[in-house]
Amino acid sequence: LIDAPYIHYLPLEEITIANALKEAGYNTYHVGKWHLGDEPYYPENHGFDVNIAGCHWGAPRTYFSPYNIPNFSNGPDGEYLTDRLTDEAIKLIKNNGDRPFFMYLSHYAVHIPIQTPEKYIKKYQEKAKNLGLDKLKTFEEGDFFPCEHKKDKRIVRRLLQSDPAYAGMVENLDENIGRLINTIEELGLSDNTIILFTSDNGGLSTAEGSPTCNLPLSEGKGWMYEGGTREPLIIKYPNVIKAGSVCDAPITSTDFYPTILEMAGLDLMPDQHCDGVSFFSLFNGKTTLDREAIFWHYPHYGNQGGTPGASVRCGDYKLIEFFEDGRLELYNLRDDEGEKNNLYEEKRNLTKELKEMLDDWKANVGAKIPERNPDYKY
Repeated sequence: LIDAPYIHYLPLEEITIANALKEAGYNTYHVGKWHLGDEPYYPENHGFDVNIAGCHWGAPRTYFSPYNIPNFSNGPDGEYLTDRLTDEAIKLIKNNGDRPFFMYLSHYAVHIPIQTPEKYIKKYQEKAKNLGLDKLKTFEEGDFFPCEHKKDKRIVRRLLQSDPAYAGMVENLDENIGRLINTIEELGLSDNTIILFTSDNGGLSTAEGSPTCNLPLSEGKGWMYEGGTREPLIIKYPNVIKAGSVCDAPITSTDFYPTILEMAGLDLMPDQHCDGVSFFSLFNGKTTLDREAIFWHYPHYGNQGGTPGASVRCGDYKLIEFFEDGRLELYNLRDDEGEKNNLYEEKRNLTKELKEMLDDWKANVGAKIPERNPDYKY
């Protein structure tokens, strides 16, 4: 297939969360990864008062200074990027004054390159040895990559969580989030500050060194399976969400915009966040949201081995459509979160119903579909 065309930047006419909150009187800060276009489309042109380290890069060249990241000064040689970005975020909060603030702290970690201070590597090498992980099979070789530029390479899946450098990156990130929370508490802001912690995709488990393992979820970043689309979401909402509570309702990233507006006591803007719904009601005891389904669409070959496709989740069921051959896979995620038992043959009527729902959604949003490559030779 020929990848569907797509733009590599966030158009300036798009209204962002930062635009909406800035108009409502918030100071708006961006710290870390942006990856939404070159200089004309940087955060400062999308509603952010301050932009630190946000540029077109999808990953740093190194996590140790000198970084040479646009919109970011190098620190002392050997300084660690996650530590430094957290330092910058803490400075902004300390100097914020009395106005409300919105901060988008987008750490580059735990993206490749997988690099962490030596103390963590030694710690987790020893832990892996004590657990006997060094004696277990770590990787499993799969099929050749489907994309043209990697067709001579094989997909390599990590089978267990045993990379000491990756573990160190996670621990360091955790420590830095802790530092940020401690600062908010020390400044007396904790009762009036909402913190949302999440990730943009599943762990990298099938390519580029395969540093992490998502089992029991299937596959990882760049795939339509749960290993690629299911991420953590932790929310600290003082006096509203009880600590330690758990909610099983599925949400998606487009839900953040309306939810944050509602958290801030602002009017919703349905024309802007038309693809998402506020999940604010889940904080007050509701267990489901007022929508029929959640959709995903990825009409490209990823760098990790996934092929173009789309999917829909409705209740416990998830249907995946693969564009190359039209193959359909149906899973009951409540009983089979690892997506091992394809129910396509067993539940033909449900498959047909979900496929029609997915087709209607693609038509309604104008989803672009990859085309057949007439020059492709089987």
